[in-house]
Amino acid sequence: MNGGAGRLGPMTPSRRIFAGLSIGNFLVLLDTSILNVALPDVQRDLGSSSTALPWAAVAYTISFAGLLLAAGAVSDRFGARKVYAGALAAFAALSLACAAAPSIGALIGGRVLLGAAAACMVPSSVALLAGLFEHPGARARAIGVWAAVTSSGLLLGPMLGGLLVTAGGWRLVFLVNPSIAALALLLSRKLANPRPAQVRPLDLPGIALSVVALVALTYGLIDGGTNGWGRPIPWVSVAVAVLAGLALAVVERRVEHPVLPPSLVAHRDLDASIVAAAVATLVFYGVLYSLTLWLQGERGWTPLQTGLAFVPMTLPMCVLPIFAGRLVARFGARRVILVGLAFDVLAGALLLGATSGASIGWVLAAQVPLVLASTTVIPAATADVAVHAPAEVAGAAQGALNAGRQAGSALGVAILGPLAALPHVGLVLVGISVLAVLVAFAGRRPTPRSDQDRPQSVLATVNRWLTKA
Repeated sequence: MNGGAGRLGPMTPSRRIFAGLSIGNFLVLLDTSILNVALPDVQRDLGSSSTALPWAAVAYTISFAGLLLAAGAVSDRFGARKVYAGALAAFAALSLACAAAPSIGALIGGRVLLGAAAACMVPSSVALLAGLFEHPGARARAIGVWAAVTSSGLLLGPMLGGLLVTAGGWRLVFLVNPSIAALALLLSRKLANPRPAQVRPLDLPGIALSVVALVALTYGLIDGGTNGWGRPIPWVSVAVAVLAGLALAVVERRVEHPVLPPSLVAHRDLDASIVAAAVATLVFYGVLYSLTLWLQGERGWTPLQTGLAFVPMTLPMCVLPIFAGRLVARFGARRVILVGLAFDVLAGALLLGATSGASIGWVLAAQVPLVLASTTVIPAATADVAVHAPAEVAGAAQGALNAGRQAGSALGVAILGPLAALPHVGLVLVGISVLAVLVAFAGRRPTPRSDQDRPQSVLATVNRWLTKA
């Protein structure tokens, strides 16, 4: 194997294999948003109550977030290739079950299982992607392209969902998944199934406690953020999450092979990347939710007008991560993360000036640093974890990263959603982002400057993929 800049890793990264991994994650994010526009049709067809209907959408998110850490441990134990392929096949089968759901309860149950399959796909696929590239620079660039492809699933979900519902009803939303999953399986079928020489046994008590903590936390934050905190349910859920987290900390000190391996926890720089990614996700989704309420409540905009107002913030997410990957390869993840978090501080500063008389242009201008922050911090943190996490815990590392991101999105809605004024949102945003900058700076890692660490361009890498395909 050759670790030179731009050289291919131990498993030749052809366009087919790379596309197979990217398409699988595209499918995961597609299903986080594709059902939302179909909910009115679901209610008419299944006779769902208004109370139960939203859970058809959020059940997927809760299950997905709650099982990410456990899925990472499973990936390390049984091999990322085997887990990824099995999860893709399960995702296709469960999508068919959701399409055939006879009641809202069956649909919600199917969405829970669908989220579990999605949770198994993400850490295993990123671990496989990292294994395709031996050189850190090539790996960082590839993750930038991967992030751009997968982000498009989140953005295309509402549009594709609307087209499918118009064409034949909500069940088509799920019937599109098996063909996408089959394509991803076909493209990635030649991947090997590398496993560490020393296989770590599963920490079943730790996995169970991590699932309880993450599911309870996500459920409580989503329920409280959307339905209010004046009821006991969200508070009880958060309390259960805290107790389970404390119990997890105690158990992890006593077991030989904890679900959060010491070799991962000991990496202060990786911990900082996980925190940075969680904060960037918190800020993005929290501000997105707050601006939605502000535009429709304070300015009286229609849902269509509001959606169009967010195009400048969401559309670049399909492109900018590619450049973030190049920046990470050139300057190192830590510098890119710090710059991205500084953009979050700038977005908060702009919102501080969004008083009641502020123009729409001033408010929407805050979208620019906000999207620059999310599209630099998250790909950079993902690349940092993929490059520097020990190989034997690569799945657990990606599980921890993505669990942090999912918890961050729920926290964003819970923390920023209830704030009545945009200057208050900006103040909280600045405070959280400054703290994240301090954490990221404390976990900084010296950047290699030798010539062999300077990667070739993205175009050169893509050209090699095309010729190897």
